[in-house]
Amino acid sequence: MTSSRQAGIGTASVGMGIALFLTGVFFFALNDALGKWLVADYSVGQLMLLRSVGAAVVLVPMIWHLKVDLFDFSQWQLQIVRILCMAGDTFCFYYSTRSMPLADVMTFYMAAPLIITALSVPLLGERVEPFRWAAVTAGFVGVLIALQPSAAVFSSSSPIALFGAVMFGLAVTVTRRLRRTHWLPLVVWQFAGAAVIGSVTLPFAWTTPGWFDTGLMFLVGVVAMACFICITRALTMAPAATLAPFHYSAMIWATLMGWLVWRDVPTLPIILGNVIIIASGLFVLYMDSSTRPVPAE
Repeated sequence: MTSSRQAGIGTASVGMGIALFLTGVFFFALNDALGKWLVADYSVGQLMLLRSVGAAVVLVPMIWHLKVDLFDFSQWQLQIVRILCMAGDTFCFYYSTRSMPLADVMTFYMAAPLIITALSVPLLGERVEPFRWAAVTAGFVGVLIALQPSAAVFSSSSPIALFGAVMFGLAVTVTRRLRRTHWLPLVVWQFAGAAVIGSVTLPFAWTTPGWFDTGLMFLVGVVAMACFICITRALTMAPAATLAPFHYSAMIWATLMGWLVWRDVPTLPIILGNVIIIASGLFVLYMDSSTRPVPAE
């Protein structure tokens, strides 16, 4: 009976982890769209600073209510690596979108599931079954079909986008290593690090925003905070390799936002690519449920 209960709890935990990860990826896609719009007129460092201020408006009441120790640095080396990776990912993404189409930047970032899956073996000791490799590879093929990257993927900004994708993949992997650390300090210090890096750049580039754009930058902070809370908590519940294929759902949200907000009617390649992405995620869910041991009565 004990093994049955533990198996049930494990199944529920992985399912909740996937649900949280999918929610986080939705906020991820929303953050990307808002950020792309704002960096056309403002510096990357300015956006990083002001979005951190927006996140702080929500995080400070959480700190007060939850009474979590923010200075538990029992794994401080990993926490510093995570802060630097997250800040590097954010800076590279916004910087590359200034000179590259969003679709081309997303092509690089949609390689993150492959990076996460590869890193989960040596850094986390996770076992990656062949079907997971097949799923993330098929999902990336779907991304290429949907996005149809232009010649800009070979521009001078493409190494920056690729470096950002690697930083994101490494940050997710390190977050899984820190799964026993409460999510609130991880998110707080992540935004604090971004604020410091953004502040350093202000003497070189500052454009005074209007009230509307200031509000949008604060909103980006709240959206990004919600994204990373969901992703951080998801990684405490499910292995990184299990969650990696669901990162491709960002493409589905991007397609829907383009249709609803900008009236961009999905083309046949976009529809086909999204079908492949959805199929890869459903395949992982099916294989997970069919290969999971049946609990003893």
